[in-house]
Amino acid sequence: MQPLSHQKAVADDVITDRRDFLRSSTCIAAISAIGLSANSSFASDEGANKVEQSAKWDKTFPKSNKVEHRKVTFKNRYGFTLCGDLYQPKNVKGKLPALAVSGPFGAVKEQASGLYAQTLAEKGFITLAFDPSYTGESSGEPRNVASPDICTEDLSAAVDFFGLVSRVDRNRIGAIGICGWGGFVLNAAAADKRIKAVATSTMYDISRVSAYGYNDNMSFVERTNMLEQLSTQRWKDTEGGSYAYQPPYNKGVTEDAPQFMIDYHDYYMTSRGYHERAVNSGNAWTMTNPLSFMNAPILNYIKEISPRPILFIHGEQAHSRYMSETAYHAAAEPKELMIIPDAVHTDLYDGGENHIIPFEKLSEFFNKHLS
Repeated sequence: MQPLSHQKAVADDVITDRRDFLRSSTCIAAISAIGLSANSSFASDEGANKVEQSAKWDKTFPKSNKVEHRKVTFKNRYGFTLCGDLYQPKNVKGKLPALAVSGPFGAVKEQASGLYAQTLAEKGFITLAFDPSYTGESSGEPRNVASPDICTEDLSAAVDFFGLVSRVDRNRIGAIGICGWGGFVLNAAAADKRIKAVATSTMYDISRVSAYGYNDNMSFVERTNMLEQLSTQRWKDTEGGSYAYQPPYNKGVTEDAPQFMIDYHDYYMTSRGYHERAVNSGNAWTMTNPLSFMNAPILNYIKEISPRPILFIHGEQAHSRYMSETAYHAAAEPKELMIIPDAVHTDLYDGGENHIIPFEKLSEFFNKHLS
């Protein structure tokens, strides 16, 4: 597959440095094999939404010999074709619980979400890691743009897909959101009552950080100025007939950068987690991407997930820890907050040097609540 087209046109009077931007925004293939219902149109690729998928194993983690892996496609209710990796434990009979997995925000299914999906498939779940609309191998133009509504819909579309897999028990479907997708998973679960249990890992609330900055430190004046800049950028995009993109993500990070930016670079731009299709691996979101998030808080209805359970997992040293803690306090019971000692934000992407992702805890949680 060809690399993502990536425009570098950035207006002189709009944010041009990645660190300044962060401070101001703070920024029906294999039907027989997987048991899909052949009469469904939701698993087809037609017209402009036709997608290409890599046939090779191009993940950032090794392939497990304990699970079966299939490339799949499905559509959301806006007509976008989403590409995913379906993992199924070998030599297990009967209907199984299922887990939809996505994230981090700006990552692809070949990174953290795929690792989570494959590992939990080893533990007896049918799992699906997928690329959100406009990113990775999924359809959508322009590339690398996001919407809180469409991201939330993508998660529910994954639940739709599970309903076509004959091995899946429709009454035992859960979801996992990593980083920014933690917020989208919580938003989806509040409305989509088919999701019976939810876990988030190193959760980000993209709407909150877009609207108020990190640690809610964006002033009203700064917010207004940012909205003025982004609104003006829309004129420039319209006049130019194309969309300007932010500076490349996680490139050119220096030693004096904030530690969390160094951590991001060490995951997304090294052999540890680099993937050419990931927004965060030297590509970028469109310049105006924050607009739809700045006025659309996604966790207003978190209490309505109850009585279904939520497990929040976060690193003790993560710069984003406060987001999980706030969401935990806002959620209704049953809920649990698990803090991983000494872990930073990106340690929960791949486990870090000490392999600290609590997969046993996740398996225990979902086995209990999807029983």
